[in-house]
Amino acid sequence: MKNFQIFERTQLLRRVLTAVLACVMLIGGMALGASAETVVRPSGSVSTRVYLDGSEVLEGECFIVDSVTYVPLRKFCNLFADCSFTWNGTTKTATVKTEHLNMSVQNDAVYIIANGHYFYTVGKVLNLQGHLYVPIRPLARAFAEELSWNAKARCVELTTVGTVRAVKAAAYDANDLYWLSRIISAEAKGEPFLGQIAVGNVVLNRVKSASYPNTVYGVIFDRKYGTQFSPVSYGTIYKAPTAGAIIAAKICLEGYSLSDSALFFVNPRIATNNWIQRTRPFAFRIGNHDFYN
Repeated sequence: MKNFQIFERTQLLRRVLTAVLACVMLIGGMALGASAETVVRPSGSVSTRVYLDGSEVLEGECFIVDSVTYVPLRKFCNLFADCSFTWNGTTKTATVKTEHLNMSVQNDAVYIIANGHYFYTVGKVLNLQGHLYVPIRPLARAFAEELSWNAKARCVELTTVGTVRAVKAAAYDANDLYWLSRIISAEAKGEPFLGQIAVGNVVLNRVKSASYPNTVYGVIFDRKYGTQFSPVSYGTIYKAPTAGAIIAAKICLEGYSLSDSALFFVNPRIATNNWIQRTRPFAFRIGNHDFYN
């Protein structure tokens, strides 16, 4: 009888251990499956391919949404030698470093910072199941890669053009940044960020136009046809700019433009003169400002 009881307990113990082992294996399999699952992409996105120096990279992981191509940040950076990646959960910012590059990318931001440059991303930085996805064009600029879109194959092609795979340190013209950030802040403080960029675009479009002075300062203080910008009359042009206006100015100086032809903007609700609306072709509206060519 005693031997039978021992046998029963042994058999029970075996069944319990077998059940526990099965659960462990099941949980492990589920965890492995979860790690291998494809990241859930934004609604309306479509897959695309990316080639680096003729070879496909990040296969199956790149997609287009609203005409912007996204790539996984960490894996994209790992394509380049000696790349380190750190994450600050408090600021939700990733820092990427190589021998020649120091780059920071913040979740939900519309720009990245690379060696002091502010590159506009157009689409927001996305966090998909704990992985940052970033528009490829600013990343290509950060790593000094030449980017082209192959419309026939519907893919992005990156080409290495130098031995140092990193953009040179930013060197904004101090005078241009000083005045451009101030006019953006004075004219568009409180406006959407894209609207602040558009105001900066108008100033730089005038700099390029033969009809206006060829410097930022000259455009802002131009009095050929009367005062061009009301902050010059009110004195608010001399106030310190907001942090957002400084960033918007840097993005404009990097060459990002919503329009190469917009030369005027007006807030129709407070405008005291409707000359612009009567004589210039309407371009677009952002926030409280209407822009004209």
